[in-house]
Amino acid sequence: MSATSEPVKSYRHFYIDGEWTQPSSDATVTVTDSATEEPFLQVPLAQPDDMERAIRAARRAFDEGPWPRMSHTERAGCLRKLATGVRERADEFARTWARETGVLAGIAGQIAPMAERSLNGYADLADTFPFTEPGLQSMWGGYSMIVREPVGVVGAIYPWNGALEYLVHKAAPALLAGCTIVMKSPTQAPGEAYIFTELLHEIGLPAGVFNLVTADRVVGEQLVTDPRVDKITFTGSTAAGRRIGVLGADRIARVTLELGGKSAAVILDDADIQSAAQSLAGIECFQSGQVCASLTRIIVPRARHDEMVDAIADFFKQVKVGSPFDPASGMGPLVSASQRERVEGYIAKGIDGGAELAAGGGRPAGLDRGWFVEPTVFANVDNSSTIAQEEIFGPVLSVIPADDERDAVRLANDSKYGLNAAVFTRDADRALAAARELRCGTVGHNGFKPDFGIAFGGFKESGIGREGVREGIRSYLETKTVVLDEKPAGI
Repeated sequence: MSATSEPVKSYRHFYIDGEWTQPSSDATVTVTDSATEEPFLQVPLAQPDDMERAIRAARRAFDEGPWPRMSHTERAGCLRKLATGVRERADEFARTWARETGVLAGIAGQIAPMAERSLNGYADLADTFPFTEPGLQSMWGGYSMIVREPVGVVGAIYPWNGALEYLVHKAAPALLAGCTIVMKSPTQAPGEAYIFTELLHEIGLPAGVFNLVTADRVVGEQLVTDPRVDKITFTGSTAAGRRIGVLGADRIARVTLELGGKSAAVILDDADIQSAAQSLAGIECFQSGQVCASLTRIIVPRARHDEMVDAIADFFKQVKVGSPFDPASGMGPLVSASQRERVEGYIAKGIDGGAELAAGGGRPAGLDRGWFVEPTVFANVDNSSTIAQEEIFGPVLSVIPADDERDAVRLANDSKYGLNAAVFTRDADRALAAARELRCGTVGHNGFKPDFGIAFGGFKESGIGREGVREGIRSYLETKTVVLDEKPAGI
């Protein structure tokens, strides 16, 4: 894979009601290569009329079309075909993701195989998930059943930093459940959604089952507030999620929110500091820190604080920042100029707030184009400071000293977020004990280990609900109790 490979084509249409349709206006979005600042993709920007058409198509397809009335096995067959298509266009997905967001090409190449596995994992649920099961003995006698049916029309809004992954974990469970979808792709990174939709079109889904528009926040709110949309699934910032939650609550819409994080790595006194530092610094570089679950607060015993800082700083100083397509690069650029300005603003706040800059903090020498910043680590960070409490979404780590294990857990939980965490120790029993005390959705032992194959989501202001195969499909289903006078012959 190289940066000179043919880019994704420029698209001129939305996908609505089973067809590539003409936009209602000439408004467009131009996506630029994050490493070169050169434009490489242009897509139309949805207006209210475009969103209206997409919602209307999805509603009609759910109320009148065959998709919700097909068997789970039939729908699973479509997901397996989609998985094959994702594998066949893996290089195109990877190249697009790297150019849009700056993720290293070697990492980007792993996204399609992961998506293929996830799609097949959702398809497997057709045979294993209890969509229908006997109920408890009813007070009315007879025979009772629990039936789990599709929630209806789903409005799906996903972020730019992991487009294919989020597309899969929103579209696949909704489709398997029997829902219809309006997918709103982000203006910063719409390319993967177009490739994904081309594959869905080739499969031949019934008209209106899947609809795609690229829209800004204003038109996106139209999707959130429309009463014809039964459920909203959103991944993005806590601020945007809070707004969606308020709008959804006004009409009692079903809402799943996967939001921000300020996740802690708790280093116990028996941990291998060099190994922990390499793990934490390395994972921070692969997507330039643009990961909601990133382990950015490193909470370490006070006696080992300097050792941890030195180890991370040494690693960061050796990282070559450059083009995501250069095999020698250890970290690529940020997604945009505004994102770099945001990160640089937080670095300035860290310095002004009295934290010690141990490595990084500036722009790499010799990179005059592209939105690059050095991987950065601060020492002796106060857990109440801005850089320790607010999500930066860039390659900035804060090392925070703790008095003992109990204090470390207290510091880790002293955050409005609760998305991810890790415990570094040689002892699995100690890791489990600490994990049970941490108020967050995922805890990894000796590393960054979120897993959509199990469940992913957060406590507190990191969200509501879970995504990921078995747990994830539940939010796309409504539970219905059926009480019959006698057991039907077909059961």
